Amino acid sequence: MDNLILESNAFKNGQEIPKKYGYKNNNINPPLNIKQIPQNTKSLVLIMDDPDAMNVVGKIWVHWILWNIESTTKEIKENSIPTGAIEGKTDFGEIGYGGPAPPDKEHKYIFKLYALDNKLNLNVGASKEQVEASMKNHIIAEAQLIGKFSP
Repeated sequence: MDNLILESNAFKNGQEIPKKYGYKNNNINPPLNIKQIPQNTKSLVLIMDDPDAMNVVGKIWVHWILWNIESTTKEIKENSIPTGAIEGKTDFGEIGYGGPAPPDKEHKYIFKLYALDNKLNLNVGASKEQVEASMKNHIIAEAQLIGKFSP
C-alpha cells in the first residue's frame, strides 16, 4: 500500500487548527495538500469528523464529506472544493464544510483521506454512512491529518 499523505499549510498534524476555520468564525475549510496518490486511484474521498463529540452528543460529529475528488488533485484550496467534487450533508444539517465547534473543551478533528479504485455514484447531500458504504472494498490507500480546536 502506498503511503498517501495529507497535510495542511495552516496547521501541522496534532496541532491547533486556526480559529478562522471554526464554525462560529469564518467557517471556511483549511487548505489541504495531498501527496503520494497511488497510481491506480480513480477518485479521492475526504471525511472530517470529531470523535470527541461522542462524549458530548453520543456520536462522532461529521463536519465535512467530499467525494469524487479527481485522482490528480494535489491540493484543496482554502475556502473551496476541487472542480467536480461532490459534498455531503454534515451533522449541522448543511451541505459543505462545517468547521470545528466544540461545545465544552478542546476536541480533536480528524481529516481522513481515502484513495479509491472507483468513483462513487452518490448525490449531493449523501450522508457519511452512505459514502462509507459505497467505498467499502474500494479503498486502496488512506491518510489522516489531525487538528485540535478549543472553544
